[in-house]
Amino acid sequence: MNKVIPLICVALIIFFTGCKDKIKPGSAEVKRQVITGITLEKIPLSRVDSYYETSGTIKAKTTSIVAARVMGTITDVKVKEGDKVKAGDVLMTIDDREMAQKSAAAEAGHKEALNVLESARQNKSLAEVTYRRYKNLYEEKVISGQEMDQIETAKKVAESEYERVNEMVKRTKASLEEARVYYGFTKITAPVSGIITEKRIDRGSMAMPGVPLITVDDISQFKIEAYVDEKLSGKFKIGLSAYVVLGTTGERIEGTVGELVSAIDPASRTSLIRVYVKSPALKPGIFAKVLIPEGKKDAVLVPKKAIVERGQLTGVYVVDEKSIMTYRLIKTGKPFGEKVEALSGLKGGEDIVVNGMDKAVDGAMVKR
Repeated sequence: MNKVIPLICVALIIFFTGCKDKIKPGSAEVKRQVITGITLEKIPLSRVDSYYETSGTIKAKTTSIVAARVMGTITDVKVKEGDKVKAGDVLMTIDDREMAQKSAAAEAGHKEALNVLESARQNKSLAEVTYRRYKNLYEEKVISGQEMDQIETAKKVAESEYERVNEMVKRTKASLEEARVYYGFTKITAPVSGIITEKRIDRGSMAMPGVPLITVDDISQFKIEAYVDEKLSGKFKIGLSAYVVLGTTGERIEGTVGELVSAIDPASRTSLIRVYVKSPALKPGIFAKVLIPEGKKDAVLVPKKAIVERGQLTGVYVVDEKSIMTYRLIKTGKPFGEKVEALSGLKGGEDIVVNGMDKAVDGAMVKR
């Protein structure tokens, strides 16, 4: 017990002695690394175009599905998928022997009718001449009235026969034209200039009327079908300029709003629009974004070269009025040429590092 008391006394002496050296109130000066050799740029608020963004798939403006008009065996297929064709080019042929015979028979019948018409015309002409001669004789009292009636009746019969044969000629001509049209159906041609995107039949197969054989896409112009929010459906008009951004290359192509579907989809609360574009870089099936102008807005545009990515983080180095550098996270938006919109993290008028990012250190002092 006597040994414990001296130990407690020693501990108390050490405790009270330590309490005499207290840290005085105030702030300690932080030593910062000084950075030189970097380039700063003040980022102002910029007035830029505001766009409504949606997306869709590039399609040919016109897709023609070609089918046979007559039944028959395919004798030749002259195209394959991917071939470019012009309007009127023969795509495939159907066995035309039956149609050729019908066309020849119709042509022979028409020629025969023309010959009969010529005979009827001559008989009509002869009857008219005879009638005029007998009329003069009748007026001179040389022939009786009965003989004159017979000549007049013969004239009317000749005229009636001529009209009958003339109508027959019209019918045979119509039959000939019909046979020629059906004979032409044995050659299946391209309705428009474009590219063959699908071929559903081969040589030797049987073609049936109305059954699709070939699909031709007109690639002289393209369309992209996109959906817009119902609250914006009334703001867009036909002829409004729009932009299509290709998902594969990022190329931006100017187009025009060509169609507006006023009906609203009750499930998605959107309406359909079609934007028409022309470009050799386009192909059916490409995914693309559609940008439709809404007006103007203020935005902070950051040079792409100033953006520093750290893993999944995106940010820039900001230098404040005290020349202290800070790595600040930002959220990027739409690109504007060599710049990109900063949706959050920056406000207009701040200085950021645009060159020398390899020397940038978070928390360092910048020597201007």
